[in-house]
Amino acid sequence: MRKVKPYYFEYKSFAKGRWFGRTILEVFSSEFRDRSIDYYRYAIERGLLTINDKQVTVDTIIKNGDTIGHKIHRHEPPCTDEPIKIVHEDQDLFVIDKPGGIPVHPAGRYRHNSIIHVLKKELNIPRLFPCNRLDLPTSGLMLIARNSSRAQKIEREMSSGQIQKEYICRVDGKFPDGEIVCDAPIKCISHKMSVNYVHEDGKASVTKFERLSYNGKTSTVRCKPMTGRTHQIRVHLRYLGYPISNDPLYGNGTSWSPFIRPGERMEEKDARLLVDKLFEYSPMENWDEPEPTPMITKQQPEEENDDDTRCSECSCSLILGKNYEQLCIYLHAWRYKTKDWEYETELPFWAKEDFDDDKTPIKYKNTLLVQPNTV
Repeated sequence: MRKVKPYYFEYKSFAKGRWFGRTILEVFSSEFRDRSIDYYRYAIERGLLTINDKQVTVDTIIKNGDTIGHKIHRHEPPCTDEPIKIVHEDQDLFVIDKPGGIPVHPAGRYRHNSIIHVLKKELNIPRLFPCNRLDLPTSGLMLIARNSSRAQKIEREMSSGQIQKEYICRVDGKFPDGEIVCDAPIKCISHKMSVNYVHEDGKASVTKFERLSYNGKTSTVRCKPMTGRTHQIRVHLRYLGYPISNDPLYGNGTSWSPFIRPGERMEEKDARLLVDKLFEYSPMENWDEPEPTPMITKQQPEEENDDDTRCSECSCSLILGKNYEQLCIYLHAWRYKTKDWEYETELPFWAKEDFDDDKTPIKYKNTLLVQPNTV
């Protein structure tokens, strides 16, 4: 895996309208639930949470025009160390085969471990312009422009529907014969948890599916998204009852799968239960309750600082949870084409007809499945 040495980083954001008139502690403890209220009390006391670069108290009120800062000792999650293959290159464009298990953009907890950051460093190019987005666990074809004019041209082709996209995936069970069209509307259930599902208030979404092979347990399916909703292919397959077989979010066998029922549009009650359950499994840092002076442990005698499972700077757990073991899912962007150009990648190993599901590498295994003896 590709790993990055921990470093300090400060997030900054202008105060949002819904934060006005509320205390900084109330805002962070209610809107950023990946950490406890005790952590936020500690961060305020230590000056890690600031307003306009000034230290505050738990009772400080956020006002219009304020800039909120949050300084953290950042532990980037590991990502795949598979090489980024270049499918095509010219003076305006790179076409790459993105490996699964690495995000495209620096975002969230990722900065150095991202496709754009790695390519800029490896190719010694100051700026790159990604023209399409693939989720972190998804592999396959990406168009990355070397200048803004080429990026804008491809963006126009995308938005006008001129680019035909084909994906390959592997799903549970024997997918039906013939072309299957799913036109169920998709809504974002939670921006924070990045989860979407079929909902009566969702946006129009259309995907065409066709089974290519079946190995007696799972099927290889070709997918043609006609629209571009987030998680569209994964959501539509779940809705049809044939989820991607190792999908840790929309797959079968997780503790939250009862809330995303095939063939049923999600109701608000199930949406709330789903988000609450996902928070329990969110792969954030594992924080202990802060000690009175946890930030000065590195100054204590070495023999007293004998817990090598936690960071001496911030008390973050140094042991990776099972959430990080799976890096990839069986979803691959295979081919993009217009009337003027066409690019495609090699098919991944798991798309072959003789693929053996029982010999799946650990980075493809869904580690969030509920085991029978834990139910």
